[in-house]
Amino acid sequence: MTTLERTPTDAAPLAAAPAEPDAARRDRTGRFRRMKALIRKETLQIVRDPSSLVIAVVLPILLLFLFGFGVSFDVTKMRIGLVIEEPTPETARFEASLSNTPWFRVQVAHDRRAFLDDLTASRLEGVIVLPGDFSERLGRGDSAAVQIITDGTDPNTASLVNGYAQGAWQSWLLQSALSGGKEGAAPISTDPRFWFNPELESRRFLVPGSIALILMMIGSLLTALVVAREWERGTIEALLATPASVTEFLVGKVVPNFVLGLCAMAVSVLFAIFVFDVPMRGSVWALLAASTAFLLVALSSGLLISSLARSQFLASQIAMITAFLPALFFSGFIFEISSMPGPLQAFSAIIPAKYYVRSLQTIFLAGDVGAVLVPSILILAFMSLVLMLLTARFSKMRLD
Repeated sequence: MTTLERTPTDAAPLAAAPAEPDAARRDRTGRFRRMKALIRKETLQIVRDPSSLVIAVVLPILLLFLFGFGVSFDVTKMRIGLVIEEPTPETARFEASLSNTPWFRVQVAHDRRAFLDDLTASRLEGVIVLPGDFSERLGRGDSAAVQIITDGTDPNTASLVNGYAQGAWQSWLLQSALSGGKEGAAPISTDPRFWFNPELESRRFLVPGSIALILMMIGSLLTALVVAREWERGTIEALLATPASVTEFLVGKVVPNFVLGLCAMAVSVLFAIFVFDVPMRGSVWALLAASTAFLLVALSSGLLISSLARSQFLASQIAMITAFLPALFFSGFIFEISSMPGPLQAFSAIIPAKYYVRSLQTIFLAGDVGAVLVPSILILAFMSLVLMLLTARFSKMRLD
C-alpha cells in the first residue's frame, strides 16, 4: 500500500494563501492613510493661505451685495416729463394721479420743446403730452389722445415707460368715470395672481441665481489655483515623490475644497435669507443635495483646468472663460434661454449652472418640487462623474 506524504513544496501554497488578503488589507490601509495625509496637508495649506479664505468667504459676500443691491429689474421712479399744453382741472387731476404712482418722477412743462434736450441726453426716460383739447374732448365724451414719447435707444426702458404710462392712463380714466357717476366697469375684468413671487421682486430670483455663479467661480478657482500654485512653488515635486496615485491625489484636493465650498454656500444662503429677505420654502436637504452635486462639478472642472494649466494666472483666466462666463450668460440667471436662437439653447444644455439655478430658484421660491430637482441633480451628478474621469485621464503624476 502506497502512502502519500505532503512535501514542503505542496504545503507552501497553502501556507502562503492567507498572506494575499493581508497584502490587500495593508494596501487598502495604506491608501486610506495616504488620502488622509493628503487631505490634512491640503486643509493646513488652505488655513495658512489667506487667499483661499478670501475667495471662499469675502468674495461671496461682495458678489451677493453686488447682485442683490446693484442689479435689479424692478422699475421705480422713472423720470418723465409731462407736457400740459392747456392747464385745466382735468389735467391737474391727471398730473396728481401720475405723480402719486410709485413708478414716476414727474416734471411738468407747457411745451414739449422744453424736454427735448433732456430726452436726448437720457436725463428723462419719456415724455407724456396732454394736447390743448384734452379737457374739451373729455367733456364731449370723445377719446382724448395722449402722446407718449420714449427714447428708443434703450428698448427695454422705452417699453416699460410705455406700459406703465398706459396703465396709469387707464386707471385714471376708470377713476374719473366712477367719480363722475358713469359706468366704469369693463365687460371683462382680470384678477392677476403671481405664484411664488407675488411682490414681483427681481431680487428674489436674482439672489438665488447669483449663488450658482458664486459657487461655480469659487469651486473652479479654488481647485485650479491650488494645484497651479503647487507647480509654481515647486512643492508638487515632493508630492510626486510619494507613492500616492492619481485617485488619491484628486481626493486629497477635492475633499478640503468641497468643505470650503459648502461653507461659502452656507454664508451665501444665510445672507440671502436674513439680509436680502429671500424666502426659503424648500428643505435644507434638497438644498444640500443640489449644492453637493453642483460643487462636485465646479471642483472637477477646476481640477481639469489645473491638469492643463500650470500657472495661476493662466488657470484663473481659463476658469473665468470656461466656468464663470458661460454660467452668467447661459444659465437663465439674467438672460432668458427660451428667447435665444436654437443653437445657443442647445449649448445651454451642457452648462451646469443652468440646472443649479433652476434648482435654487425652485427651492427658495417654490419648495421641494421633485419634477424639477431630481432631474437637475442627476444631470449634475453625471456631469461631475464625467469631469472626474476626464481629470483622472489627463492628470499625470510626473513632472513632464
